[in-house]
Amino acid sequence: MAVGKYTLFLLLPLLLQFDYGESDLQLNYYSESCPRAEEIIKAEVGKLYQTKYNTAISWIRNLFHDCVVKSCDASLLLDHAKGVESEKASSRSFGMRNFKHINTIKDAIEKECPMTVSCADIVALSARDGAAMLGGPHIEMKTGRKDSKESYAAQVESSIPNHNDTISNVLSTFKAIGIDTEGTVALLGAHSVGRVHCINIVHRLYPTVDPTIDPDYVDYLKRRCPSPEPNPKAVEYVRNDLATPFVLDNMYYKNILSHRGLLIIDQELVSDPITYPFVTRMAADNEYFHEQFSRALLILSENNPLTGDQGEIRKDCRHVNK
Repeated sequence: MAVGKYTLFLLLPLLLQFDYGESDLQLNYYSESCPRAEEIIKAEVGKLYQTKYNTAISWIRNLFHDCVVKSCDASLLLDHAKGVESEKASSRSFGMRNFKHINTIKDAIEKECPMTVSCADIVALSARDGAAMLGGPHIEMKTGRKDSKESYAAQVESSIPNHNDTISNVLSTFKAIGIDTEGTVALLGAHSVGRVHCINIVHRLYPTVDPTIDPDYVDYLKRRCPSPEPNPKAVEYVRNDLATPFVLDNMYYKNILSHRGLLIIDQELVSDPITYPFVTRMAADNEYFHEQFSRALLILSENNPLTGDQGEIRKDCRHVNK
């Protein structure tokens, strides 16, 4: 027994020095294969933001939806094709847009380094750069992801929380991929930007008003979202934050503390004693919110990625290679 322990002790330094190659994500993964990759992605994200500012919001949402469902592997981007059912067709993807602009970024990368940079890394890096352009934190994000050859459409409904899911379910979803309560509260702060379609909140206004909503806010909501009878219009929406609607800041937490959360999950963050302390701290300290958002987004972006010989590098982000 002693000999076995001694042998293991001698082998340990060798095991620690063993080079596992590029199977894991790493900073500056493309430093040799495509040195300007991250620079090109950032430039393209910037150009799109200048002409279509809501793309920055779309990039953040893309990362959420791609990484929560099984893996950060760009499966979200696949279109319907033989043997592939698009995740974008799910009701959980309602309101998502700007998918075509991912290929704008991909085309620019392909001109520089053909078949080198994955769509999954473009999803991750565009979210990183989009968050920064919205006034959020700059995040050092690792790369080296590969693209999935299949979609996980059948898992979308069960993987991505509903707009009006309970806080306990949301916490469980993110805990399963390594994100704690503090990180989950920070990730929900992404609701600081973007909008909510009326179809997702009219049940809080009609036929009776949810008493947890600030009465003064109700008047505004009803102007934006008229009675849903006979059918709510999918195009009608409300901004998440009227004060700084295109800034990724802590105004979201200030709003929900004032009973101005749009979704049930927003208000549950305040009413739940587990999440409430983090809400109050983030409302009081924007830097703390950014720190926790960065930490949680990094964990999310590294959820079960395909690396090494797994997956592929798609030429077109909408289709697997033939």
